[in-house]
Amino acid sequence: MRRSLPLLSVALLGSSALAAGYDPHAAFAPLTLPTPVNAYRSGSGQPGLSYWQNRADYQIHATLDPKAHSLSGEAAIAYTNNSPDTLDVLWLQLDQNMYRPNSRSHAADGASLRKGEGSTDGYTIESVEVEQDGHRVVAQTVESDTRLQVRLPSALAGHGGKLTLHVRYRFAIPGAFGGRMAWGKVKGGEIYDLAQWYPRMAVYDDIRGWDTLPYLAQEFYLEYGDFDYWVTVPSSMIVAGSGALQNPDEVLTPREKQRLAKAAASDATVKIVAPSEIAAERPRAGTRTWHYRMENTRDVAFSASDAFAWDAARINLPGGKTSLAMSYYPAESVGPKAWDRSTQYVKDTVEKMSARWHPYPWPAAINIAGPASGMEYPGIVFDGIEDKDAPLFWITAHEIGHSWFPMMVGFDERRDAWMDEGFNTFIDIFESEDFNHGEFAPKRDSEYAPGGGNPVDEILPVLADPNAPPILSRADTVIEKYRHPVTYFKSALGLVLLREEILGPERFDPAFRRFIATWEFRHPKPADFFRFMESETGEDLSWWWRGWYATNSTYDVAVTKIAPAKDGRTLVTVENHDPLVMPVTLRVSFADGGHRDIRLPAETWIRKASNEVPVPAGKRVVAAELDPDHKLPDHDRSNNRMTAQP
Repeated sequence: MRRSLPLLSVALLGSSALAAGYDPHAAFAPLTLPTPVNAYRSGSGQPGLSYWQNRADYQIHATLDPKAHSLSGEAAIAYTNNSPDTLDVLWLQLDQNMYRPNSRSHAADGASLRKGEGSTDGYTIESVEVEQDGHRVVAQTVESDTRLQVRLPSALAGHGGKLTLHVRYRFAIPGAFGGRMAWGKVKGGEIYDLAQWYPRMAVYDDIRGWDTLPYLAQEFYLEYGDFDYWVTVPSSMIVAGSGALQNPDEVLTPREKQRLAKAAASDATVKIVAPSEIAAERPRAGTRTWHYRMENTRDVAFSASDAFAWDAARINLPGGKTSLAMSYYPAESVGPKAWDRSTQYVKDTVEKMSARWHPYPWPAAINIAGPASGMEYPGIVFDGIEDKDAPLFWITAHEIGHSWFPMMVGFDERRDAWMDEGFNTFIDIFESEDFNHGEFAPKRDSEYAPGGGNPVDEILPVLADPNAPPILSRADTVIEKYRHPVTYFKSALGLVLLREEILGPERFDPAFRRFIATWEFRHPKPADFFRFMESETGEDLSWWWRGWYATNSTYDVAVTKIAPAKDGRTLVTVENHDPLVMPVTLRVSFADGGHRDIRLPAETWIRKASNEVPVPAGKRVVAAELDPDHKLPDHDRSNNRMTAQP
């Protein structure tokens, strides 16, 4: 929801006319998208011939101190400047600083402080050094809220210039108030869900140069690279991390290694550490260092605990490839309707989404039951300790679904939250229908259709609300009241309508799959998606982007007249009363009990708000109805049907 002003300044031309009713000149006006076509981004929505993207590869050594509830580390960030620009500074994201009492995040929403939920001192940056051209020197830095500017001793050349940034840091781990990362007590010990746990490179791109929005809890925008990271913890702890474990002989017991090997070849869930075995075999003294590696990723996260049960199963991917589904959870999460099924949910989600949309690219997909509930990172997600039944399936499928958006397709979540949340809500709808013959279908939770009814009816209050923001709003400006209804629900429903009612699956699905494949591990913007779908499906959809995304418009079509024509045909008059325009089905019913469906394209109303639809002679028309199957968000269905006069 972030790409607002440049698009809206153009797309909302004529918005006053839109507010007054239907105006075809406004609805079908030319739409100028905010990101221009150039050598970097093509008119087809694909990366241009000169598209570039900078790269950040990480080696991180960190130590978790459970007694102090703190983490310290040193990161070596190998940064490659593939841009055509020479850089004299670098920017790092210091997301832990959002927990400071005087942070911009608290200024934007001070509710957590008013509730006494806690704060921390954020990052303590102990040193920053730049290794460049064979020299390693201390760098000058300027810290600003959740950003750190690093002033380079020598400018970094474009077109492949390289340097390594060395950062030593530490921070206190937030408790439950941490939200997306936290620590908490469970029956068998403590669980630490660690994310945003190292200073991360800000993105330098062709749109803004350095993209340094402060972290106001609107998630992330990150560069891609390879990660090697080492986490030192007490020997009694198990560490579950993004990527593949590199040193199992050093950190796992013989029984854990044997069972893990069995799980890698098993479609059934294998207990690596059964609930009755939690901490039974692990040493109690000293420390161990767990080494994980993950390639082609924008981030990594991990969880550490001395209270984990652990199970796993093989994931079968297209082309004969495999991955590993794993779940880690405390004893209180155990149950046949609870976390006993988590790995089954992870496995099925990854397999089905890989087959339907695009293959999962990483060696493991992990679900954690811990204090940081409902948050996603590449290869690992954090869910709730008490989750069970349908909500556990839904949240697992949703969070794992984020592997596609924005982990593979690198959307800018800080500006365009509607892309990662809406796109992911769209694909997890199918997973609810696919899993175990629809065991948890249809999906009707707070992220999609809060009332459990027809989604096109659920969206009506949002479309009618004059204060509801358009989808294309900067995410930070969207208050909690509208975050799920707009960012998740309306965005997802827009893709449902585009697929089912505007393009049809036969055009939408191949285009959507190719969009994922084309932009995998890259940074598409809203305009890239809009252009891509138009080019791939052969459709000018400017009226849809404007009506559903750039405005919060209502929809109302009506049958206003059924009359005979002189040539024996019947003319059915259809009208568009509201600003939003869509294709719609007109069902004409005949006296003999039969009916005929006539598909009316959006262009039915491209020149005027009212049009006559001819019905061939030969049968007497007794009624006509628009949207007879109730698939469109029409707020006044009383005028959709008319009975013919004798």
